[in-house]
Amino acid sequence: SNETAEIADITGIDEHIHRLTLPKANIADRAAFFNGLARCFERNIPTIKSFQLQTNRVKSPRFRGAIADMCTELQNGEKISDTFLRHPDLFTKDMVALVRAGEEAGQLPPVLRRIGTNQKKSQAIVRKLRSGMIYPGIVLTLGVAVIITMSFTLIPAMVKLYTSLDTELPNATKLLMAMSDLLIKRPYMAALPFIGLFLLFKNWGKITALPKVQKVLIRMPIIGNIVRKSSAANSFRCMAMLVEANVRLVTALQITAESASNVEYREFFTRVKNHIAVGRSIPESFLLESHWLGPDARTICGVMEIAGETGTGAEPLNEIAEDYEEDLDLIASQIDKLIEPATIVILGSMVG
Repeated sequence: SNETAEIADITGIDEHIHRLTLPKANIADRAAFFNGLARCFERNIPTIKSFQLQTNRVKSPRFRGAIADMCTELQNGEKISDTFLRHPDLFTKDMVALVRAGEEAGQLPPVLRRIGTNQKKSQAIVRKLRSGMIYPGIVLTLGVAVIITMSFTLIPAMVKLYTSLDTELPNATKLLMAMSDLLIKRPYMAALPFIGLFLLFKNWGKITALPKVQKVLIRMPIIGNIVRKSSAANSFRCMAMLVEANVRLVTALQITAESASNVEYREFFTRVKNHIAVGRSIPESFLLESHWLGPDARTICGVMEIAGETGTGAEPLNEIAEDYEEDLDLIASQIDKLIEPATIVILGSMVG
């Protein structure tokens, strides 16, 4: 028997709360989607059926809705790469380019499998980095809470002692007294630091996407090393997959530049592309722009020079990406130990 359901729209505050509580599309969903799709194609399951089978593999409603849309578009005769292109929030330009190259070369299953494997590696590293950031995040939040509590309790009691001294007080003491006075007169101001932290974490992705912020982060101790290795690993892995999928070198460099997560690597691959376009070799192009690559520039240029002599394509790029991923995995497993000194310094400054 057929079942029918009446769908009612959710609007207003209910819709906002509903959207906030739903799971968001993430790397885990992409990894599951691409690996599942590759497995279905390897077993010659029809395209639309293969997409439908991925619905229960992903957790976010956004991803499920996108799969439903793609199934409809595929039924209308659209290419798989074109259906991906209509969902830029889920599939990046390099993924679409790889899928298109796989379609043209008749190698779609291995390309999908490679994308899924890459997403799984990224998911593991991101998970370790996030777990390592929990400890310093909690410590700093508690530090702010303690200072606010002291501003309501301890500092007002000490103000009488300070004023009775009848002497010039240090600027830090004056600032602390002024903050305490402000919080006592306007208690609601105590919520501002926590609202600020919430907005910071919520909009962290948008903030770190700003070019000026990216340039500052990549030059910071500890954090800069993580940002540089993460950006380099993603970029070189992307280029390796594009070259392996027989995408033209200039096009592969352009796509890699557009999908780079950091502005400096975006600039690096754009400049390398321009050198290749005027007839220079890859080793020469890398060497001319090596100043963008940081401390690992000499090693990367050496690998590319060997690649130029041996005539290998994606292999050296994969080697560079794997080296970066191994370094990043090691850093991710020790992130709490690396950030702990910085956390102690910040707490010490707050106490001081």
